[in-house]
Amino acid sequence: MNPFSSGTRLRDMIRAIRACKTAAEERAVVRKECATIRAAVSENDQDYRHRNLAKLMFIHMLGYPTHFGQMECLKSIASAGFPEKRIGYLGLMLLLDERQEVLMLVTNSLKQDLNHTNQYIVGLALCALGNICSAEMARDLAPEVERLLQFRDPNIRKKVALCSIRIIKKVPDLAENFISPAAALLKEKHHGVLITGVQLCTDLCKVSTEALDYFRKRCTEGLVKVLKDVVNSPYSPEYDMSGITDPFLHIRFLRLLRILGQGDADASDCMNDILAQVATKTEPNKNAGNAILYECVETIMSIEDNSGLRVLAINILGRFLSNRDNNIRYVALNMLMKAIAVDAQAVQRHRATILECVKDSDASIRKRALELIFLLVNESNVKPLTKELIDYLEVSDQEFKEDLTAKICSIVEKFSPEKQWYIDQMLKVLSEAGNFVKDEVWHALIVVISNAPDLHGYTVRALYRAVQTSGEQESLVRVAVWCIGEYGEMLVNNVGMLNIEEPITQVTESDAVDVLEIAMKRHTSDITTRAMSLIALLKLSSRFPSCSQRVKEIIVQHKGGLVLELQQRSIEFNSIIERHQNIRPALVERMPVLDEATYSGKRAGSLPPTVSTSTGSSLNLPNGVAKPPAAPLVDLLDLTSDDAPAPSSSDGDFLQDLLGVDLAPIPSLSGTSQAPPSGTDVLLDLLSIGTPPPVQTNPSTPIISSPSQNSQTSVAPLERLSSLSSPLSTQVSSPAGASPIVDLLDGLSPSLSMPDNKAQESNFSGDNNGLVYPSIVAFQSGSLKMMFSFSKPPGNPQTTIIQATFTNMSSNVYTDFIFQAAVPKFVQLHLDPASSNSLPASGNGSVTQKFRVTNSQHGQKPLAMRIRIAYKVNGQDVLEQGQINKFPAGL
Repeated sequence: MNPFSSGTRLRDMIRAIRACKTAAEERAVVRKECATIRAAVSENDQDYRHRNLAKLMFIHMLGYPTHFGQMECLKSIASAGFPEKRIGYLGLMLLLDERQEVLMLVTNSLKQDLNHTNQYIVGLALCALGNICSAEMARDLAPEVERLLQFRDPNIRKKVALCSIRIIKKVPDLAENFISPAAALLKEKHHGVLITGVQLCTDLCKVSTEALDYFRKRCTEGLVKVLKDVVNSPYSPEYDMSGITDPFLHIRFLRLLRILGQGDADASDCMNDILAQVATKTEPNKNAGNAILYECVETIMSIEDNSGLRVLAINILGRFLSNRDNNIRYVALNMLMKAIAVDAQAVQRHRATILECVKDSDASIRKRALELIFLLVNESNVKPLTKELIDYLEVSDQEFKEDLTAKICSIVEKFSPEKQWYIDQMLKVLSEAGNFVKDEVWHALIVVISNAPDLHGYTVRALYRAVQTSGEQESLVRVAVWCIGEYGEMLVNNVGMLNIEEPITQVTESDAVDVLEIAMKRHTSDITTRAMSLIALLKLSSRFPSCSQRVKEIIVQHKGGLVLELQQRSIEFNSIIERHQNIRPALVERMPVLDEATYSGKRAGSLPPTVSTSTGSSLNLPNGVAKPPAAPLVDLLDLTSDDAPAPSSSDGDFLQDLLGVDLAPIPSLSGTSQAPPSGTDVLLDLLSIGTPPPVQTNPSTPIISSPSQNSQTSVAPLERLSSLSSPLSTQVSSPAGASPIVDLLDGLSPSLSMPDNKAQESNFSGDNNGLVYPSIVAFQSGSLKMMFSFSKPPGNPQTTIIQATFTNMSSNVYTDFIFQAAVPKFVQLHLDPASSNSLPASGNGSVTQKFRVTNSQHGQKPLAMRIRIAYKVNGQDVLEQGQINKFPAGL
């Protein structure tokens, strides 16, 4: 027989497909078989239609398209015989779904079969309707289904109940038609009908409040009675499972009672006794019994308050925690997490068992138990629970330490009764798992230490001991380095000894420096740790004069390092040690107390965004001749309103976007210096990681702020401590007569000499109306000078034509010369091409470039501009940038 003829049996096709060795062979077999079936369909072959449908269903299960056989399903359903209908309905359920339009053609056949005298054909129609019923079919066939709920055969009633569930889910408006028939099913003796009836009632309660009220008032007592009969029923081999009568029916009843009792005190009172009976009589030795107990516990926790029942339920969950089955323990932990919100005291009784689950070998149970312990902690039990968790931290798996450390730190921070206990516990965590601790944790610890002056000596000694034994823990080393830098003399002199402290061997100044040197040289130390060590060494160089030379030698070792940040700090700190002995003690004074409340608020996200601390090139300061307005930076950025406050980096910098560079914030000029806010630190502004200090001036003489001057910044000191984003090279040299501290770093950054007034007054230009505007030195560095001259077209006061003249101050030729400018939103800028892209050496000429600016708010807001000049010197790229605020009045 041809294996691909219509007469081929299904088993022969399956055998041929399974004999294929490659996917290509399988596709060839399926393709030939589909071609044969198509030919039979086109010939309307009725003899083998059922066999072809069976083959199509197998091919469909293999994942091949079978849409061409859908109409064959409808033809089989329309046949009179039961075998044809059976294969047709089976094909209908497999090959079609409710989204296909061809399904509408079968509605009439379904209606006829639902009214058929043969109950088996009725059963076929109900199965198909329950699987693929769409909303339209539900509305059309709902009356027939509702009528069949009274059918004499229990198997049909069971299928009708399942089909009704599908209908009310598709069309909730039809739920009211099924309320009374569903209530009648709850009196059935046949368990198959009863369990489907309970499920139908459950779904009715979910989609209809009317049904919920109906079952609460009229069916609750009946449900309780039926459940009691099931619980107390004698052994029945037909329904028995592990010695329990029909556990599936138990579970369905409990879920329905849970819905009825939730939010209704009367219904809850009615079911209390049967729930207690189920909880006490069900055997927990078998899985079926545990499933019933779990549903019973969930029902008890969901219905209205009954403290006795809830204690019983939580005790059952406590027994679950002692079960050897991981799944049972996991669901118990999940349920206990919900139970805490209802009766936390009852859950507390099982604290020891839950704590043992934290040490379980199963990772999911450990994690869930840890979350539960975190919810159980309060002021009264925080100490014993924290001790247990820290003890387990010593032996826990590496992959679990991160979660465990995070929870312990949260518990200690949230429920700490006193600062000394907080410090002790955090030091234990840092010693055991410091590499898993997040940055904000050790930041917070430093804040707490700073706010506990009576514990400074105790803490620095404890950290010194800890770092001797756990020096591989990075976070511990950072905290130790910071404390030794701040309180090193208290470590050496044993200041602030507490009664509870153990005697410690005398620590010398050299020992304290050893800790910092080891932290610097350890290969695992990152840039943050080494930078903090350099700062601490600089501080100790002033406090330990006998070690000053050794400290200098350690710092100098990094002058040639590959890491630019450390190299720069090394050079700058060495300059302080060598050349500025007289001011070094003032520079390295102990940090003021960090504002604990402010830091906590910032961690919670309650504070407004702070000013950006992004770094940039050397600051080029404005050099106009007129007094600037009160708030030029606000005008420059032209924020949301004219009276907007000083801008923040969180709003974005329009000029940065325009120039495509990451400019450091350039502070505005004002006639008076600004007072520092509480909590800022001059030392951090100078030596560490804060924002560049604001430039201060008076109307006549520009003054560049020195490192020792107070600077205003909204960055928290601790954030500056942990950041590494503002090198000291952003400081610039001062004109003659400024404070000697200004010249502190001796030309480590490009010198920005400020032109004198004679240079500003050397040239004048005018417009056609006779008004004369003085030329200004808009920008000048050690290698480049830029002059601006101004003119205005007649009858257009808003427009200014500016001619920029660029002069090379060095003996090298500048190639690829490019000038760029950015202006506020209310100013329009048009740049003409420069006269040349090559700037000759000093004395050999200059480059000019004209540009036109139009101030739409002329007379209200002055001009302001940021510039960027790029060029190459001997093949090396050079970038200079600055801000110009002082334009002549009237522009």
